[in-house]
Amino acid sequence: MGPDKIGIMGGTFDPIHYGHLVTAEAAREKFCLDKVIFVPSGNPPHKKNKEISPGIDRVNMTVLATANNPFFEVSDIELKRDGYTYTVDTLKEFIKIYGENTRFYFITGADAVMEILTWKDVSTILKLCRIVSAYRPGSDINKFRSMVDELERVHRSNIHLIEVPALAISSTEIRERVKSGITIKYLLPEKVERYILEKGLYK
Repeated sequence: MGPDKIGIMGGTFDPIHYGHLVTAEAAREKFCLDKVIFVPSGNPPHKKNKEISPGIDRVNMTVLATANNPFFEVSDIELKRDGYTYTVDTLKEFIKIYGENTRFYFITGADAVMEILTWKDVSTILKLCRIVSAYRPGSDINKFRSMVDELERVHRSNIHLIEVPALAISSTEIRERVKSGITIKYLLPEKVERYILEKGLYK
C-alpha cells in the first residue's frame, strides 16, 4: 500500500452541477484516488466583484450533490477562514490533517490553470500537489499544453490534463437560466435543483 491519494476539488459551486461531479469522478478513476474532497471556496480574491451566494447555501448544495458517492466528501475549511482564502493555505491545512505522506491532487478547470501564475505562492502550490486540469472537448488544447509545458519547465510541476464532456455546463449559465425562468433540469442533481427553487436562489 502506497500513500493515500486524495483529490481536492475547489470551486465556488454556485451552484454545483454535473460538470463538477463528472470531473471529480473522472479524476478519481484515472488517478485511483482514495477520495475526493469538495471545498466550496470562502472568499476568493479573484471573484472580488461578483455576487456569490452565501457559503452555507453553497455547502448545502454540494453536500446534496455528493451524498450518494461514498468516495466524495465536502469540507467547509475555507468558509471557516476570515479574509481572502487562498489555495496554498487550504493545501497546507489538509497536509496538517492528513499528514506529509499523503499525495494531493488539486482538481480544477483548465481555465483556472491559465490563471495559475496569478495565484498566491504558486511555486509552493505546485510543490504540494499535482494539478488535474479538466477541459471540455473542442477547447484549444494546444494553448493549455504550452502553458502546462512552461509550468513544468519552470516549477518542475506535475500537471495532468483530462477531457470532460460534461464541462460544457456552467454555473453562470445555470444562474442566468434561473433568473430568466428557463428550466435547469438535467444540468445538475435533482436535489440541488429543488434546493435552488425552494430557497429562491439566483432570482
